[in-house]
Amino acid sequence: MATLRDIRRRIGSIRNTRQITRAMKVVAASRLRHAQERIFSARPYANQMMALLQSVAGRLEQQEHPLLARRAENKILLVLVTADRGLCGAFNANLIRAAQSYLEEYGKDRVSLVTVGRKGRDFFRRRPVEIVSEHVNVFRYLDFSHAQKLARELIELYTQESVDAIDFLYNEFKSVMVQQVKVERYLPIEPISAPKGEFLVDYIYEQPPADLLRALLPRYMEVEAFRALLESQAAELAARMTAMDSATNNADELMETLRLRLNRLRQAAITKEIIEVVSGAQALEY
Repeated sequence: MATLRDIRRRIGSIRNTRQITRAMKVVAASRLRHAQERIFSARPYANQMMALLQSVAGRLEQQEHPLLARRAENKILLVLVTADRGLCGAFNANLIRAAQSYLEEYGKDRVSLVTVGRKGRDFFRRRPVEIVSEHVNVFRYLDFSHAQKLARELIELYTQESVDAIDFLYNEFKSVMVQQVKVERYLPIEPISAPKGEFLVDYIYEQPPADLLRALLPRYMEVEAFRALLESQAAELAARMTAMDSATNNADELMETLRLRLNRLRQAAITKEIIEVVSGAQALEY
């Protein structure tokens, strides 16, 4: 049976843990506000660029640019974006589980990985999966240069025909409470096709569409990679804030339970001492 000293020591330990979880919650909430502003600013630009490129690509032959070339998907590259740290609930576990399902669906012999984040890298490093490259400590000071480096690597792999398709797997930020695991096809770009019986709205381009594609496609890859990283960062911070808030509340509840138990034990000890004193006084009377 636990003694008063054991319970007091446990309450002190939980109090220290609660201070850590509360501090982590405050830090995550502070960083989340900045991350939300960045992702809300990046989404419209990325969406409009995607729409423009799909429209231009729909008016060209796919062979006019190497990033539009469609090949048999004998080799697929999956870019897995996880966190560098834990303590963010099921954030990393959901991504890793989705990556395992992806590997089972397409076959481990056809899929190779580019890992962004320490958790995904550490998990698949111990499995028989080919890891082409790894990027860690990206989210500590996330900058557009990180996305440029990643995009250039993916462009080189695709243009050299080392891979036939590139998918991104990451957590999309929906709200503070909701993060959605998404798998998106980044290369090749799917051209917009008009529904049956309808026609696409045509535009007059100042430059030939082929020239526009040559200039915009590398930029598109950089912007889309940056958007995915921003989405993942915001989702990670939201998951960490929620997890630390839950941990802090659980610590408060556990401390309250232990305090009640401590008071009962103290009352029982005091009652026992009183009974012993009264019994001894009565024994002296006889």
